[in-house]
Amino acid sequence: MNTFKSRTLMGATLATVLLALVSFASLAFAQEPSATVSALLSRAQIEDLLANYYSLFGGTERGFGSFYAGNAVLDVNGIVARGRKPIDDLYKTIPPDHGKVNVTFANLKIAVHGNTASYHLVWTEFISDTVTAAPRILERGSDHGKLVKSDAKWLISCRVVTNDGGLPQDLLKDYNKRGSIQVYQ
Repeated sequence: MNTFKSRTLMGATLATVLLALVSFASLAFAQEPSATVSALLSRAQIEDLLANYYSLFGGTERGFGSFYAGNAVLDVNGIVARGRKPIDDLYKTIPPDHGKVNVTFANLKIAVHGNTASYHLVWTEFISDTVTAAPRILERGSDHGKLVKSDAKWLISCRVVTNDGGLPQDLLKDYNKRGSIQVYQ
């Protein structure tokens, strides 16, 4: 094959490969909405809000109501509280744990839509009875929520928490009577 034909074939092959790459790249970008700096900042603020919220479990400090909008709804396994004070009061009914409790969350999904957002996560509650005992899982479940941005601060407007394991026996009666986050919209 002469040099001209060889270079022409190589150039055509390279052009085809580049065209394919550009097509795949544009297809990939077309499927994913572009993230704005504002949306990324909101997502980080929501992650911090949830991490701070979950860090309160196992401590003596409460104040869960401060994470909620004034007219928020909290549904925990069928027990429903509406408003900051009732939400705080609900948390005050939880007996203290004996040992060190930590709650972690994973599989966090956040969708930001301007001044509203939604999230979903899976949580696990661990306890260490003593410093020498191996930690054990107390409870595990999922958490779905809606948030609103008010005065540049994200607040929970609706939250539905469901145990998947470790549900205390006294909560079983309300467990099957629950709805979903759409019920509270």
